[in-house]
Amino acid sequence: MEDYSEYLIQGEPNKRERVRNWMTAIGLQDVDGLTPSDYMLETVRRNIEGEITIDEVSRLVDEYYTTQEGLKQEARTLEADKVAVRIAQLLSHQTFGLGSNYLALIHRSLFEGIYKFAGTYRDYNISKKELVLKGESVRYEHAPLILPTLKYEFDQEDKFSYKNLTMDEMVKHISRFVANVWQVHPFGEGNTRTTAVFTIQYLKQLGFKVANEVFADNSKYFRNALVRANYSNIQYGIKETTDFLERFFRNLLMGEKNELKSRYMIIGTSWNEVERTQENVSSTQETTAERIIEEIRKHPFTTREQLAEVIGITPDGIKKQLDKLKKAGKIRHVGATKKGHWEIIEKQENKDII
Repeated sequence: MEDYSEYLIQGEPNKRERVRNWMTAIGLQDVDGLTPSDYMLETVRRNIEGEITIDEVSRLVDEYYTTQEGLKQEARTLEADKVAVRIAQLLSHQTFGLGSNYLALIHRSLFEGIYKFAGTYRDYNISKKELVLKGESVRYEHAPLILPTLKYEFDQEDKFSYKNLTMDEMVKHISRFVANVWQVHPFGEGNTRTTAVFTIQYLKQLGFKVANEVFADNSKYFRNALVRANYSNIQYGIKETTDFLERFFRNLLMGEKNELKSRYMIIGTSWNEVERTQENVSSTQETTAERIIEEIRKHPFTTREQLAEVIGITPDGIKKQLDKLKKAGKIRHVGATKKGHWEIIEKQENKDII
């Protein structure tokens, strides 16, 4: 992610707030493996410097995607750019509503022109294989029950009083409420980004000082923690838990420094077994090498650390796999170590990679 942290130290309060909003907006794109364009990142810097307004950033980004250069960008890059701008705009506003209509408004504001169903509840059931669940899925809300379930959750929250609660109690309650809203998964795509924006705005509405950069740096952890808060399997002794989500919110609201690593959340993996987590963390028969290649194919600018988060093994384990793939002539790295990208070498499959 682009590093704007220098402005957090040097800037006046308004500038620091803009920086935090942008870092959050850009960081949240990582939930879906999206990377903004260099043009957008430079335009953001101009806004932080005070040269242009955030609305001008939006206009310039829209215009960029009508140019010859912009038209060459992938649809995923366009989505990252436009949604990041829209998140930053929403985070800069004070408007908020505790209800399903406002949740739909956030989704429409973020994804209009990107998803045809922007702001519209899904009318079909969904499941998604999760790495931290070894290929299992959370049971998302049945489509006909989306609206009544959201209404129930928001009504319950509206009646809830935070008065006289300790911070520990508040964090525990907030974690469960946010997890419940996310579990409904009312939209076809974009649920986590929508939930994140809603959560930040709600916490600010409640009067909390929110360290947005926790979202910026740990968006994938946030999603995986929501997954673990909504999955149980009694047969195998797995219970849904908000423990991981509470660690996230304790960092966000209390300034704690809990280590936020998705690999700790893989079901069946105890804390002292984390470093021994091995290759097959999904229930599919894909090998680790095949999964790495697929990730590189989708996200050529991915890093070793990002691959470790997605695949579910340590960065050292990823390095060993990448070295084997390079030695086998399957992939190559082009450019500088930190700024370069991966390329897949298309040739006859070599089954002796691993």
